[in-house]
Amino acid sequence: MATPSLTESPSRATARGGLPKWRRLPIGAEVAPDGGVHFRVWAPDHEHLEVVLESDRTLTIALDAEPNGYLSGMVPEARAGMLYRYRLDRGDALPDPVSRYQPNGPHGASCIVDPSRFEWTDASWRGVPIEGQILYELHIGTFTREGTWAGAVRELPALAELGITVLEVMPVAEFPGRFGWGYDGVDLYAPTHLYGTPDDFRRFVDRAHALGLAVILDVVYNHVGPDGNWLPRYSSHYFRRDEPTEWGDAINFDGEHCGPVREFFASNAAYWIDEFHLDGLRLDATQSIRDRSEASIVREVGQRARGAAKGRSVIVIAENEPQHAVQVRRIEEGGYALDGLWNDDFHHSALVAATGRDEAYYTDYRGTPQEFVSMAKYGFLYQGQCYKWQQAPRGMPTFGIPPARFVVFLQNHDQIANSARGERLHAITSPSRYRALTALMLLSPQTPLLFQGQEFAASAPFLFFADHGPDLAEVVRQGRAEFLSQFPSIDGQALERQLAIPHERTTFERCILDHDERRKNGHAMALHRDLIRLRKTDPCFSAQRPGGVDGAVIAQDAFVLRYFGKRGDDRLLCVNLGVTVHFDPAPEPLLAPPSGMRWQMLWSSEDARYGGLGTPAVDAHEIDRRIRSGNPQRMRPAENWRFPGECAVVLSPAAR
Repeated sequence: MATPSLTESPSRATARGGLPKWRRLPIGAEVAPDGGVHFRVWAPDHEHLEVVLESDRTLTIALDAEPNGYLSGMVPEARAGMLYRYRLDRGDALPDPVSRYQPNGPHGASCIVDPSRFEWTDASWRGVPIEGQILYELHIGTFTREGTWAGAVRELPALAELGITVLEVMPVAEFPGRFGWGYDGVDLYAPTHLYGTPDDFRRFVDRAHALGLAVILDVVYNHVGPDGNWLPRYSSHYFRRDEPTEWGDAINFDGEHCGPVREFFASNAAYWIDEFHLDGLRLDATQSIRDRSEASIVREVGQRARGAAKGRSVIVIAENEPQHAVQVRRIEEGGYALDGLWNDDFHHSALVAATGRDEAYYTDYRGTPQEFVSMAKYGFLYQGQCYKWQQAPRGMPTFGIPPARFVVFLQNHDQIANSARGERLHAITSPSRYRALTALMLLSPQTPLLFQGQEFAASAPFLFFADHGPDLAEVVRQGRAEFLSQFPSIDGQALERQLAIPHERTTFERCILDHDERRKNGHAMALHRDLIRLRKTDPCFSAQRPGGVDGAVIAQDAFVLRYFGKRGDDRLLCVNLGVTVHFDPAPEPLLAPPSGMRWQMLWSSEDARYGGLGTPAVDAHEIDRRIRSGNPQRMRPAENWRFPGECAVVLSPAAR
């Protein structure tokens, strides 16, 4: 499409004569530099479309039709802050599908927003790469008692002080009701009014950058929520009914008239990066994005996000349940060039190790030392082998993919909520085993992710909550109960009594964090703070080099990971999730210290500061040294290696 000449006044340029150069997006309502607002919408199913301005007096302006199904026009009387709707074929007046703000929710009028009015202070911020980051997932509605952007800003200094580097915000696109997770968003360009205004979101990002924190946003491009979704009223081509997903009709990324649909979603990715200075995106459930075209929309989303960053670094992470590693391979390798993939294998294996519950989708995991060794070396456990739970192969080969591209976690919003009571992991395993698993995760060669409140052992559960109307609310409640019925450990007869009702406000309120627990649970804060500091400052743990880690199984529940440093400055992480192991003799090369050196204790999960019983000795040299120095520990001098039960220790080389 031709662009207006440089001499043409922006306020006079319309889509009929060319799309104005100053527009940020190809669709939506945009304020012109010299006044007025340019409107553009894709509505190929309609011959007549009007903008209805709702100000002191109602003003109706017809838009001009373009040959490709778009309608557009300049409205000189419109300005930022005005409410408006689109009237379709002189019938219903509906919100703009590209609304930047819905002050009264998805069923109300849209609001004209001028993003250029916000005064940013982050001009020197250049973004971050995936390497070296520590992610923190949070839900704005439950992160603070206020449940707003302003409330969340208050807690940012504490996260920066802890050592968090990237905030991963759960979806914020406008959704119906008083509360929700955000995955039922229906206005994908409008940050929900429940958390504040769009500028409140910008202030959150601006303040985060000032503290050295990057911000990425969880976006949902695999489905749209069931209540308040007006897209089908504008075009029947937004969705296709021949191959539904588990959430309903699939979005039309590869069918007839899919071009404007792809543009809608790809532009959305660019929009968040450009207008909110975000540092990346987390793509929800990419396995449910139906697209068989040669140029995958997932790849296009990543490219558009990077293009919108204008030279800043951008992180694009995908959730992909079948673990299609192609998404993080380079484009020249046939990949999508994303930066990271959530590693469900790590979580599932860790949960089985912590609780013994190898059921439902945990069926194919044992939580054994070999699983953790293999994941430290190769990322995913399943790379094409048969997965009994699904009766199909799972995963793709990961060889050659850098470790930082795998995001590991012990908790996230889904996995905490996928239980009858939404209990956090520290509440369903022993304290010592939980500390050992925390060390394993935070010292992993992969990229670690914490879930809000995990750092201080939050007592608040994280339950599934969604505020829908009565009919839909009951469908959601029944669906949740049906999903949880796959877990035999959840008593079916008691499920009705245990399961929190998603649409009750008390369910939502129970999930709100109490940040005073940072002081009450200082041992948990100290554990996470010290491990994050060790990860950042120790060159072996911060390197994340391909091939930089090897491992060995020592006993049924014990293993070691050796992190290779430069010139023999290695680290040895010893993890025992079972009873004390007396490893004697010790015919395992990874246990040998660097030539001419001995191992010394650098860190232990049993340190009293973390609520442990004290730092134990592990290898024979250290045991002998303690006995010679008069340490009263009752250990046999002849003992070789002793791996304390439910403990993780880090050893470093020292001179003999």
